Amino acid sequence: METIELTSGHVWTMVCAALVLLMTPGLAFFYGGMTRAKAALNMMMMSFVSIGLVAVVWVLWGYNMTGGDGIAQIFGNPFADFGLYGSFGTEDLIGIGFGATFAIITVALISGAIADRAKFSTWVVFVPIWVTAVYCPLAFMVWGGGLLSADGVIGSAVGEAVDFAGGLVVHISAGVAALVIALLLGKRKGFGTDPGHRAHNIPFVMLGATLLWFGWFGFNGGAAGDATEAGLIWVNTLAAPAAAMLGWLLTERIRGKRATSIGSASGIVAGLVAITPACAFVDPVGALIIGFIAGAACALAVGLKYKLGFDDSLDVVGLHLVAGIIGTVMIGLLGRPLEDGRAGLFYGGDASLLLAQVVAVLVAVVYAGVVTFVIGIALKATMGWRVTAEEEEAGLDRSLHSENAYEFGGGGMGTSYSESPDTGEQETVTAAAPADREATSVGVK
Repeated sequence: METIELTSGHVWTMVCAALVLLMTPGLAFFYGGMTRAKAALNMMMMSFVSIGLVAVVWVLWGYNMTGGDGIAQIFGNPFADFGLYGSFGTEDLIGIGFGATFAIITVALISGAIADRAKFSTWVVFVPIWVTAVYCPLAFMVWGGGLLSADGVIGSAVGEAVDFAGGLVVHISAGVAALVIALLLGKRKGFGTDPGHRAHNIPFVMLGATLLWFGWFGFNGGAAGDATEAGLIWVNTLAAPAAAMLGWLLTERIRGKRATSIGSASGIVAGLVAITPACAFVDPVGALIIGFIAGAACALAVGLKYKLGFDDSLDVVGLHLVAGIIGTVMIGLLGRPLEDGRAGLFYGGDASLLLAQVVAVLVAVVYAGVVTFVIGIALKATMGWRVTAEEEEAGLDRSLHSENAYEFGGGGMGTSYSESPDTGEQETVTAAAPADREATSVGVK
């Protein structure tokens, strides 16, 4: 085996990959804190199991589908290097690992829209299918020489779409998929009326936002071509979320509400999402503008689910879809001159870059929406998506995982689950509790 010298570029990519991988546990805390206490572990498990499932898919066939010789300019040959044997012993494995972390967090993002009511078993089947049928093809279309690239059918007709770190591939696709699956599942019991659906652990939400912001420097910066570009990306990844947080809080204030911790955390995420596709294509002032607009717009967008009647539990649509579209489209307005001479309208360009970005958004929305609908309908007809009313009321932590996120009342007394040695069926075991202690005294829904 040939020995390959480890360069600073290799180290940079490996560090960035580790940062991006950290984002998925960070997302687990962000989402887990926003659910009810009795569904927190289930919410976090949906992120963690995504790591295991997507990593396996990526090694076996997923990575192959994002590059190489394309099939109808939509996806690469999944069997071109099955199991990565052809890449073994090469430096390509570093980039392959980096790409895997993007696929992992993309599908994990979807889970926030279906909190508190989805079957874990169905989610486990959905994850590898969706990554294979939606994420990998979109990655090929945008980054692998497919439809939206310069040589693609669409890209050659309207101009190549630019997406530095995943506005189209990651956030728009996840946001659309979240909307589709949320509609298929229907609303949670008490949606819009039950105060018990509020976030149960806001410090977890803030911790999750912190880990996401930290990891996002690797998310955006991992593909930087040189130190100059890396510096620009780093500053833009700082500036946009900061401005977005202020935009969100100002919007809350204008609407007569107090500035909230969840609002600040959500504003940060909105800014991170919006700057993702544009991080290498706009200057720091452009990043501030994109961030502020995204923060204000997302603060308004998250309330649409109540007016339109769909239950996007943790606002995946209002954050990732809306901010992803804003960041992708605004490259056509604020983009600095690209190598091919195109630029945003405000930087002396014509409308060609803006047209390419808008068309790419439409393609991503339609493709992700249609394919996710087909997957979702098939799983609904076979396995079913929704837990029973009893399981939803009991809480998914207990009913699906036989665990509790918290134990209240000394000595670990409470309800636990175990398997009967005779039947293998799950039995409920309730420990004795003081007569004067009510089960709901802690106020946990």
